[in-house]
Amino acid sequence: MQNLNRYFKNKRVLVTGHTGFKGSWLSFWIYLLGGKVMGVSNTITTKPSHYKCLNLKKKINEKIFDIRDLNKLKKVVMEFKPDYVFHLAAQSIVSKSYDSPVNTWTTNSIGTINLLESLRYIKNKCSVIIITSDKSYKNLELKRGYRENDLLGGQDPYSASKASAELAIISYYKSFLCKKKNISLAVARAGNVIGGGDWTKDRLIPDCAKSWSKKRSVNIRNPKSTRPWQHVLEALSGYMMLAIKIKQDSSLNGQAFNFGPNQLNNYSVIGVLQESKKSWDSVKWIIKKTNKFYESNLLKLNSAKAKKKIGWKSILNFKSTIGLTINWYKNFYKKKNMYEISKNDIYFYTDQLNKKINLK
Repeated sequence: MQNLNRYFKNKRVLVTGHTGFKGSWLSFWIYLLGGKVMGVSNTITTKPSHYKCLNLKKKINEKIFDIRDLNKLKKVVMEFKPDYVFHLAAQSIVSKSYDSPVNTWTTNSIGTINLLESLRYIKNKCSVIIITSDKSYKNLELKRGYRENDLLGGQDPYSASKASAELAIISYYKSFLCKKKNISLAVARAGNVIGGGDWTKDRLIPDCAKSWSKKRSVNIRNPKSTRPWQHVLEALSGYMMLAIKIKQDSSLNGQAFNFGPNQLNNYSVIGVLQESKKSWDSVKWIIKKTNKFYESNLLKLNSAKAKKKIGWKSILNFKSTIGLTINWYKNFYKKKNMYEISKNDIYFYTDQLNKKINLK
């Protein structure tokens, strides 16, 4: 982890949504790099929880409150004086956004606005990455992959709330934050991120792991849906590299960047199941198509800008992505030490990263 270590060791890093799937992996990775992490989350949203598997509460500092509380968030930002901010806190489930649209809209849009407002008052140098989603794009089922300047939009409440957050980011940056020379800010949009420790409801891999651990068939509703399957560490490496680069190159500030896998990792749901079967003997499924809520059939990101501007690229192939993910869940159900398993996954990925990407 030598390359990233020199940028994050002893740095103050604020991670919102640190108890969630991506947030817990990011907080743990930065902790392993020697960073001083401050997590902000409202609650632990899943059971089991990767955050709890790692016992992160004993390893980092944290504040438990709702990011919709501007005063509390502003106080944390002002007192902690972060060198880096990664904003991941969100209501991120499409199906839940139909059940709780107001909560989804206020968390994703107002929560982001509260962070932006808090940043107006800090005086120390700070690099800020706000993570939105590939679903921020108006989905036209484009086979070429969405580029950063494509139209934003969204049909479901989750997608629309994320697109709305992006408009707020643009407004705050151009109206206030671009004038603050101590603030570097960029937006990161990731694809369909998977990996061990995700227990989110109505997501393919978590649903599969729960069923397969009991030797049951998993119900599949959209077998032909295609997603750009990407391991969580791939996206997180992009976020960290972007945070470093916008400090070094002010011309990147205020811009958005896509972080998706290469086109060879675009597989259907059935393709994921077939690859998973190579790592887990109990894999089986039943196709039960439903129209419970709207879902896009094709979502693909074009990450050429990230490769050109910051030197990031996806380094794991589809086989490695699924293998790392499925083996994590297998070890979890075998009651292995998941702190060590997760740490080894990060070390394995970082070794691959250092071989293929050189951080200057």
